[in-house]
Amino acid sequence: MNLAFRFSYFGDRFFGSQMQPDLRTVEGEFIAACRHLGLFEDWREAGFATAGRTDRGVHARCQVCSFRTDKPELAIEALNRVLPPDIWCTGWTEAPDGFHPRYSAVSRTYRYYFSAPGDVPAMHEAAQEFLGRHDFSAFARAGDRNPERRILASRVFRDGRFAVFEVTGESFLWNMVRCMATMLGEVGRGEAEAGDVAGLLAGPAEGRVAAAPPEGLILWDIDHGISFTPLPIDPKSSRHLSDRHRYHVLMAEVSAHLAPDIRQPDTSGI
Repeated sequence: MNLAFRFSYFGDRFFGSQMQPDLRTVEGEFIAACRHLGLFEDWREAGFATAGRTDRGVHARCQVCSFRTDKPELAIEALNRVLPPDIWCTGWTEAPDGFHPRYSAVSRTYRYYFSAPGDVPAMHEAAQEFLGRHDFSAFARAGDRNPERRILASRVFRDGRFAVFEVTGESFLWNMVRCMATMLGEVGRGEAEAGDVAGLLAGPAEGRVAAAPPEGLILWDIDHGISFTPLPIDPKSSRHLSDRHRYHVLMAEVSAHLAPDIRQPDTSGI
């Protein structure tokens, strides 16, 4: 049976999602869990594939993989128990004929979280310039690939103390969303405006916008036009999520207390 799994992960302890020799990666851990359960021996023969790559430090709320196995019940029941706590499956389905998690995707959605958002309405206005089909040479490492991409939706909104850039496209180039986020961050700080975004999209790129830090980026959703049966999160992953939440709440509180002292350093001893 060809199974597809929807899964999530924290990217900060992985050297990206793609397998690399002697490095901890998302694909490497997932394949190791499958082999531990005896779901397959050779990942190539099983046709193991994911919907796309994420860089080191990038997280995923919705990543998708598929593989063939003659033990589908065991995969559905046990994968979450043997995966490490920073990877967890959230759903499964029997993949239709011809399904490939990368090439069967209709669209992908990313979110980038800004901790110091600035002027969110101006950022949202600038984000509208990305809509439609454009040459994104200035916003990505295109290499020898076609630099044109079609953006289906683009917005910036507040989420608590964060500003969130959410963008949906048919496909994306390497570092494309992070470069787009860098530009929107400049708009939020008053260092650029919507017209600057339009200018970079309109003409030949003389340079490339730098990529924003990977830690703020989340692969948010992938639309394959299929539904997944939900899976419960394993207790170890639930504990990991709770620990991460408590840590970030604590760090936010510490930052709030330290902020006045950082802005106004003690000069009494100088």
